[in-house]
Amino acid sequence: MVGYINTIADLEAQTYGLSSLGASNMLLKTAGTVSGIHGGHDAATQTSPTSGITGNLYQVLFGQKVWSMLNREVNALSVMSKRPYTSSGWRVLSKRPAGGTGNTHSFAKTGTDLVGTDTPRIDSIGGVPENASLSTAGDGLIAIAPEYSTLFMSPKIVAHQFDFSELAMEMAQIDDGIGDIRAQMREDMGKHHAESQNLMILSPLEAYGDTGATNGPANILRNYTSLYKIVSSAEEQDQMAADSFFAASANDNTVSHIYGTNRDNASFLDAVVNGKDSYASGGSRPFTLSILNATLRELRQNGGSPKVILTGYDTLQTLSDLLQSQERFMDRKEIVPTVNGVRGVKGMEVGFRVATYYDIPLIPVAQMQSTSADSGTISDMLLLDTDHLWMAVMKPTQYFEDGISNGNPFGVGQLGNRAIYRTIAELGCSYFKGQGKIVNLK
Repeated sequence: MVGYINTIADLEAQTYGLSSLGASNMLLKTAGTVSGIHGGHDAATQTSPTSGITGNLYQVLFGQKVWSMLNREVNALSVMSKRPYTSSGWRVLSKRPAGGTGNTHSFAKTGTDLVGTDTPRIDSIGGVPENASLSTAGDGLIAIAPEYSTLFMSPKIVAHQFDFSELAMEMAQIDDGIGDIRAQMREDMGKHHAESQNLMILSPLEAYGDTGATNGPANILRNYTSLYKIVSSAEEQDQMAADSFFAASANDNTVSHIYGTNRDNASFLDAVVNGKDSYASGGSRPFTLSILNATLRELRQNGGSPKVILTGYDTLQTLSDLLQSQERFMDRKEIVPTVNGVRGVKGMEVGFRVATYYDIPLIPVAQMQSTSADSGTISDMLLLDTDHLWMAVMKPTQYFEDGISNGNPFGVGQLGNRAIYRTIAELGCSYFKGQGKIVNLK
């Protein structure tokens, strides 16, 4: 035995009782050269030994912790307000009593149109003479009434099933296994369940027009209704069809129908879309503060109050560069996503800090889409009034498992366990003109 350990050879000799004074050192020899107990992890092959003496002494060990190599962040789903699914539909005011379906009360300065038309003459919108006769068109006192429409939504079932065999569960408990394979699978599949729901509500609008895919339109309608479909307009969809983003037949069916109504026949379903003038090649525009400010101004004129802006990391960086070049700076705010959507909080003990623009939180989302025919574009921006946009939950996410570990292999029909995550919900919107979208940015 060596008295001192100065080299790795001394350490190996001390550990395995080998002499450093000329004694046989066959334990450390491989192909005539002195070798370590295992091959170097930086070698080209990077494999554990499988033969010879060293292969019997050393095997690569993997820690029990499973590290995700994937980005599993979920943001769009977390900022949505969650409400119980209590009704399959709702009524909306779709026309003013005096006439008109626009965001502001339209009128004509001159002309012959009286109250009850889309653009009544301004002197006939309510002022009447003393002791006016009832139901007299000439005096302006005639019966008028608002118009109402109905919207309905069906809850969507989102489910992910997985299973593991009895042998896999037992083997994971010994040797170099991860231990409780069921716990690990539950964690990873739970993240996938949430990630998939997040992607559903960020599905691009053109995906609804993929008539070439087998059962494509039918399948995507089983998902949650996407924010891209909610925050849209008949004019945008007509332009996308004209620029061949999807077939015109799809626009007549899958794309234009929402909550049981065709957008082409219901202007109250139109949201504010900035950048919808062209979806052909070359239609994208450099992102400017004027574009963002104009959209915010239009939303507020419509009576909306944006609570959050969803966008991608690239667009957030572009906005930051624009503000810094003009010697302005984005404020930062402490927020926390709750079951009621994003809420501002005080203090540093909860939530996380995000950039804000005019006190509106900017939430970066990795799955944010870029709606444009051009390459090199940046992510879209969704400006959402979450007071009128929510996720109606019929049954929150639940986990079910049965099988041989529960004493019931006949229930699943296999020597193992089967499990499933299931959520029943749908996205609802009660005021479309308060929702905004900015597309075609570069």
